[in-house]
Amino acid sequence: MKRLGTLVTVAALCGSLMAGCGSNGKGAENTGTGGAPAAAPSKEAAQTLTPEKQLIVAGNGATVEQMMKDDIFKKFNQKYPDVKLTYVSGVSTEIVAKAKAQKASPQMDVAIVEGGEQEAGRVEGLWAPLSEQDIPNMKKVAADLKVKDNSGVAVNFTPMGISYNAETVKAKGLPVPESWNDLAKPEMKGNLTMTEISSNFGRSTTIMLAYANGGSEKNIDPGFDKLKTIAGYMPTFAKSAAQLQQNMQDKTAAYTTWTMARSLVQKDAGLDLQFVIPKEGTNLVPNVATMIQGAKNPNAAKLFIDFLLTDEIQQMYGTKLYYNPAASVKLPDDIAKKLDFDRKKVVNFDLQVVGSKTPEWLDRFNKEIAPKVGK
Repeated sequence: MKRLGTLVTVAALCGSLMAGCGSNGKGAENTGTGGAPAAAPSKEAAQTLTPEKQLIVAGNGATVEQMMKDDIFKKFNQKYPDVKLTYVSGVSTEIVAKAKAQKASPQMDVAIVEGGEQEAGRVEGLWAPLSEQDIPNMKKVAADLKVKDNSGVAVNFTPMGISYNAETVKAKGLPVPESWNDLAKPEMKGNLTMTEISSNFGRSTTIMLAYANGGSEKNIDPGFDKLKTIAGYMPTFAKSAAQLQQNMQDKTAAYTTWTMARSLVQKDAGLDLQFVIPKEGTNLVPNVATMIQGAKNPNAAKLFIDFLLTDEIQQMYGTKLYYNPAASVKLPDDIAKKLDFDRKKVVNFDLQVVGSKTPEWLDRFNKEIAPKVGK
């Protein structure tokens, strides 16, 4: 990992973070040529801000939480030693729900959530606008990744797909997945783990199942129809990435639906995992850093978000968690190769639709899908 090689950038994402953007058949490029050119950080940088004495950051759990606490927090404290950092872990829908419940008196300062939840929170007025004056490293992020109303900034992204334990699949004579519809094959019974759609993993899978059967986020019915079959194959839906991780590690499941980043991390941990982008395509999962509207520690929040976009942290996202960086940075050749995938397979969701429809889908999941679990 000491050799710096391929220039990894984000391009041709077709504004997947911008509400209402359509698909152009291209995903984020890894060539260093797409999107807006990276700009040098402003000399009028966020260091002119004086941070408060504490900062509360919310984000995903499992490996993301571990790196945040063990690496990013410690490095931030090297620069700002007087800031007490607290981390609140949860899936993005939970974090947005907390921010909404606390709207009158926010108890969090920064939330790092997936794109769909970020858009839902924007509509609710939960995020404060960000500016390059306070967060100069925003200039390093390609224009393709611009978040609507500057209500947040993408810090990384990764594609969704199906992971399977190659050793278990071979030993049991199970099929190697090629399609999202393979999740509904009878062989999956007792061998599959998935999250419910309160998690982005479950929601993205449901949307891609819709696409695989003639639907989309605007016509989710085909996805729910497949999910009814899939529910019968599992004793329960997992509620978090940590549960998926545990199910794959103890081999109670041979297949799961999550991101390439999660799969590669677990492969490094010793699991014989293979990651497949199904033939019908993949959606990209961007992680967006936001500042809570009315945050009690706004200066520290701005400094922290700017820090996430530094070359050091962007490279860390790539080398430690296998997230594609949102900014233009160099990565070791072997890491850049691992993060490469067929950009032509990218399906760009309309995040405004996803954000507005998620509450309805959650209700529908509880009424139509949850009762079919294990049956």
